[in-house]
Amino acid sequence: MTITRIAEAEIEADPALPIIRITRDFAATPAQLLRAHVDPELFARWVGPDGMDTRIVEWDARDGGAWRYVAGRGDEEYAFRGCFHQITDDRIVQTFTWEAMPDDVSLETLRFEDLGDGYTRLHAQSLVDSFESRDAWLSSGMEVGVNDGYAKLDALLAGGAVS
Repeated sequence: MTITRIAEAEIEADPALPIIRITRDFAATPAQLLRAHVDPELFARWVGPDGMDTRIVEWDARDGGAWRYVAGRGDEEYAFRGCFHQITDDRIVQTFTWEAMPDDVSLETLRFEDLGDGYTRLHAQSLVDSFESRDAWLSSGMEVGVNDGYAKLDALLAGGAVS
């Protein structure tokens, strides 16, 4: 069976639930993708759109740990925070809040599927509290930040920065 590689993030809105699903393949092992998501120095190097610098304020990557980072460009700053609920070898469950919209907390599940031959498929799911919130996220231009960030992650992986 031939697996079709997903080189750009597929972003989908669930028609029945206020969920956003993102799927993307990487030339990496599940362990490498997990490390890129839980190591604060690595995470800061790839997350978000091009031209934004990310500063980690708090990062306790363990079950029950909290995180917070600030992304900025010039005078613009965007702060995000959440809690790690569960981290396993192939899954992260966490909350995610953009501090400018503190009432819109999402529950995120990231799953790393080993496709073999050195490839892993990332399955990300964000459950928000309403269809309105979900649709606001989708119309915010989030796909630019997602795709720019994943392209930077591809470069880190190809360059050997994530062992």
